[in-house]
Amino acid sequence: MDKEKEFYKELEARGVSRREFFKYCAATAAVLGLSELDFTAKVVHALGSAAKKPPVIWLEGQDCAGCSIAFTGTLNPPAASIILDKISLRYHEAIMAASGYHSESAYRETVKEGGYILVVEGSIPSADDRFCMVGGRPFREMVEEAAEKAVGIIAVGACASYGGIPGAGPTKGIGLNKALPGRAVINLPTCPVHKDHLVGTILYFLTTGKIPPLDEIGRPKAYFGQSVHDNCRRRSYFDEGLFLKDWNDPRQKDWCLYEKGCKGPDTYSDCPVRRWNDGINFCIDCGAGCMGCAEPDFYAGMSPLFSANSIRSRNIMARKKAGLIPKKSEL
Repeated sequence: MDKEKEFYKELEARGVSRREFFKYCAATAAVLGLSELDFTAKVVHALGSAAKKPPVIWLEGQDCAGCSIAFTGTLNPPAASIILDKISLRYHEAIMAASGYHSESAYRETVKEGGYILVVEGSIPSADDRFCMVGGRPFREMVEEAAEKAVGIIAVGACASYGGIPGAGPTKGIGLNKALPGRAVINLPTCPVHKDHLVGTILYFLTTGKIPPLDEIGRPKAYFGQSVHDNCRRRSYFDEGLFLKDWNDPRQKDWCLYEKGCKGPDTYSDCPVRRWNDGINFCIDCGAGCMGCAEPDFYAGMSPLFSANSIRSRNIMARKKAGLIPKKSEL
């Protein structure tokens, strides 16, 4: 009880009310299919035990650091940031205070202890190990080494999950699904990772001791169970065949972005519902169209991104004409 009081006191000191915390836990529990009361109690217990912070090793390979920015760049300090403070991030090249020998020592000691959560950002080069070296050794070796004693492995972002943009380049980057064959990996694609996907996955693991239910390509079903097209506010225009072609025509401003390369019908993610930047917006509402970054064949299989000239786009239209993509009214 004392730890619980201390935890709520810490929340209030950071500007997060108990009500806001319960609301966050309720939303997370609902998405993950857990009991709200049981989930909240377990979260408080897990996060209130400061001496038992779950150790985390975060490795970066071929990446742009966008996932690290998503991880650290929460605009407001709600429950999510409190939760992220409660894990023991032992090793993260970009944000840890230590450097050089001291940082590598922290990595080696954590690996030796075992029992940590391994988070990997960025892909692993398959063409030649020399494309990605960390501390004088191949990044591939670090990933394989760290994975051995990890109690959970999370691939954050499109690159770590399935290869992403580096997979289309000369390094032939691959994701953990290929770099660690036979290992259970939780894939959190999108470019970058959504902080809620990461926080929710860590919370699920901490409170249940289990990996959340995954789809056939290793993504949590709670976040990747519906297509972007299913919840897109422009869907009715897709159904009616009204596709935006000219941004200068005000009549077209809300029309479907298929002609602008949108891959929403082939992309499974809750982006339209969860949205980004603390729920402010997401790609399609910005007028960019869905690039398919939650799917294994992003980037190469989705390009060109901003036109309907790709094989993927042509297949989407062929399915529409064949009646294989049901209209919203038919669901």
